Order: sequence, then C-alpha cells, then structure tokens
Amino acid sequence: MTTRITHLIGGRSWEGASERAGDVHNPATGALTGRVDLASAELVGQAVATAKAAWTGWAGTSLAKRAQVVFAFRELLNARKHEIAALITAEHGKVLDDALGEVTRGLEVAEFACGIPHLLKGGFSENVSTRVDVYSIRQPLGVVAVISPFNFPAMVPLWFVPIAIACGNAVILKPSEKDPSAAVAVARLWSEAGLPDGVMNVVHGDKEAVDALLTHPDVRAVSFVGSTPIARYVYETGTAHGKRVQALGGAKNHMLVLPDADLDLAADAAVNAGFGSAGERCMAISALVAIDTIADELVEKITERMRKLRTGDGTRGCDMGPLVTGRHRDKVAGYVEEGVAAGARLVVDGREGDFDGGEDGFWLGPTLFDHVTPDMSIYRDEIFGPVLSVVRVRSYDEGLALINANPYGNGTAVFTNDGGAARRFQNEVEVGMVGINVPIPVPVSYYSFGGWKNSLFGDTHAHGAEGVHFFTRGKVVTSRWLDPSHGGLNLGFPQND
Repeated sequence: MTTRITHLIGGRSWEGASERAGDVHNPATGALTGRVDLASAELVGQAVATAKAAWTGWAGTSLAKRAQVVFAFRELLNARKHEIAALITAEHGKVLDDALGEVTRGLEVAEFACGIPHLLKGGFSENVSTRVDVYSIRQPLGVVAVISPFNFPAMVPLWFVPIAIACGNAVILKPSEKDPSAAVAVARLWSEAGLPDGVMNVVHGDKEAVDALLTHPDVRAVSFVGSTPIARYVYETGTAHGKRVQALGGAKNHMLVLPDADLDLAADAAVNAGFGSAGERCMAISALVAIDTIADELVEKITERMRKLRTGDGTRGCDMGPLVTGRHRDKVAGYVEEGVAAGARLVVDGREGDFDGGEDGFWLGPTLFDHVTPDMSIYRDEIFGPVLSVVRVRSYDEGLALINANPYGNGTAVFTNDGGAARRFQNEVEVGMVGINVPIPVPVSYYSFGGWKNSLFGDTHAHGAEGVHFFTRGKVVTSRWLDPSHGGLNLGFPQND
C-alpha cells in the first residue's frame, strides 16, 4: 500500500486531482511506499497567489509576535524531532542517528531566528544636518521560494524558512520529490505554532514547478541548494526575471593531511566525513590529499576502520545506509568501475560484501581508492556517494595548489599540529568554509554557510547575518521635523550647517 503525498497550500492539504505523480521508495528495501503529486505551473501560481494574499498581514505583524511564533515552532520541532528523523530515514535511507543530527542542526537555525527583534535593528544618526536625522530599516521582500535537495530534506529547508518567516516574508517550499514527507511534516508545525494560513506553503514538483517559481513575477527571491549545473541554471533564470537568488551548488571537498598530523584522528575524520550519510552531502570529504611520507600509514589506518563499518537499514543501528535511489546507486557504482579502468588502486570495494537490509535495497558500501590522479573522473566529478579518493602529493605547496585549482570551493580541511601551517592554510586556500582538524566545517547557525567559485552563485550565503540580509531589503530614511520657528523660502541647494 502506498501513501499519497500532496501539496500544503494555505494551511491545508491540496485536495485536487493530480495529472502527474512521482514514486517515493524506501531505499533500504527498494519498496514503493508513496506517490507524490507533481505540481503544474498553474498550481504553483495558485500557491504564489495564496502566499501573496497572506503576506501583507504577516509583514505588518509586530516583531514581538513574529518571534513568539518562531519560538513556538522551535519548541514543536524539538518535541517532534524523532518523528521527523524517522521520516527522513524511511525515504532518504540515512541512519536514524544521522537523520536526528540533521534535524538538530536545522533546529539551531530556528533558535537563531528567534532573535529576530535584535537581528533587524537598524542604525540611527541624529542631527546629521540641522534638525535632520537619518536612520536605516530593513523590510521583508514578499513571497520567497526555497528549492531544496534530497540529501537533507529537513535541514536545508530549515536553513532558510525560519529566517524568511521571521523577517516577515511568505514562503513557497519546493522540496525534493525523492523524499518529500519530512518537509511537509515540518511545514505543518508552523500552523501549530500560530503562523497564519498561507504564510508557509509546500508544493511538490519537478522542472515544471521549478521554472514556474523562477519566472513568476510575484516571487521576489529564490534560495536553492543542489548540483552546480542546476544551481547555475536557477541563478541565471531567476536573476533574468528580476529575482534575488542565492544558489548553492556542488562540491569536491579536499582534506589535506600534513606529516605532523595525528594520523589516528585524521583516519577517523576521513571515514566519518567520507561515508556519513553515504557520502550524499555537499560537505563530504571525497578527496583526501596526503603527503607522500605518511600516505601508506594513513591509508592503512583508514582501511582498518572501514572494515569495521556495517552498511544496512538505517533503523537497525548500522553505520551507513543505502543510497537514495537505485538509479543513483548505479551511477555511483559506474564511477567505481571508471576508477578501476583509469588505473587507481581500489583498496576497498563497496560493491562487495553483505548488507543488513532488503535484497532490493539500493546498496553500495564504503569505497576507497588510492593513487588517484587529478585527470581521473573519480577525482574531477562530484560523485555524491561513499567513494573516497586518496591523492598523494610531495608537499604542502603542491597540496594547496591542487585544492586551489579545483573549480569547486565549498569546504576543505587541513589536519596538522603546526599552528603556523594551519594559519597559512586558512589564509591561502580558495574555499569558502575551512576546517582545522575539523573534517566537515559546517558553520553554526549564527555564522553563514556557503562556498566560493562554482559552489555558489550569488553574493549571499545561507543563514546567519547574511541570511537575514537576503530575506530583507534596506531602506534609509532622512527625516526633519520642523519646529514652530521655521519659515521662509530658500531655493538654493540644501547645505550642511
């Protein structure tokens, strides 16, 4: 039996008949568990109209009331986080602990948004000229769209939605059609928190729905996370239609290990960052850059740890779950074949072994390549799966040059006990998020998330102060209140006294 997953518009589930629908599977069994309605451009227009009608009242709501709603949402999300995590595991496949961690990281952004009265404070300059004051204010944009990926069905929407709502906007969320249920469940919590109907809406869909959002004249801004080709398309299409766009793209994250590093710590980090969430995350470490003198020992330590990992159903206490779809599993397995054909040494083959799950699950275990060179596809491409490639270099300078030559610039890490080397790396590396002995340097919510180069299109990163600025626009007011003594005419250009 399959479940119908439909849109949430104006605080209610959509009751119309859908001309098109997509399949939702349990990746651990391969079983079809749901059918998700796919919105037409016309239905997207209805959702935008609903959001626009609700926006005016919400934008005029006091900061104190908005903060109360966001805080109530935060409390509900915290109370229901285990339920949300179970939905993520059932449709995405990641293990329950990882799914719970995802919700918790999203919860942090909701907590940050609770401080919206402080975050929207403007500046004030008194008496800049005689009896003239100047002050700045930030106002909401209107209807904004969030288009989120399959790999973090709860966390990525939570990067944007709480801040957008706290700033006084109305939201249309278009989650991935591969695992849509968590996004709907989170969206329903806003109604329970007291948010007026129509301020938070969810439409499911594919390219037709995305294009409708990118071109609709009443959508003022678009936030997107996904692959680099689609991020570029979203940015170019959205900006061509007059929208503010932040489009976060793909990555090829490098971890540079220097000879003085704690190799046990580095090996733990490489395994955790390479294979967590089955490598399906834009901050995964997929390229380990090792100085020649320690490469053999480091590869041996990583291999020892990988042999202990258990891949299987995310509800059974396994270390790593399946990939999200059978098609994606086959694509990643194809990269493994390409790596072997190109001459890389396949140290651990994730295509082999026993998997603790259904026979028809979308399985591929942790995979390790050594002696990978930059011309190989397993190094060049964002595989988005549990494949870790070791690239050997002779020096820090060679490793740095390799990282900086990469077209992506999302996240990177250096492992070293040399403070000088670490400081030099953080200054010289051309990447937006840097970890020092931290393999996945995802910033906390009050800092902003986003990369450089082909990992970001647009000027504004997610959450933090940049998120508040993205979902508002600035206005500067120059004010003079005349006292009773004012009078007379002066046709000259105003002068500062």
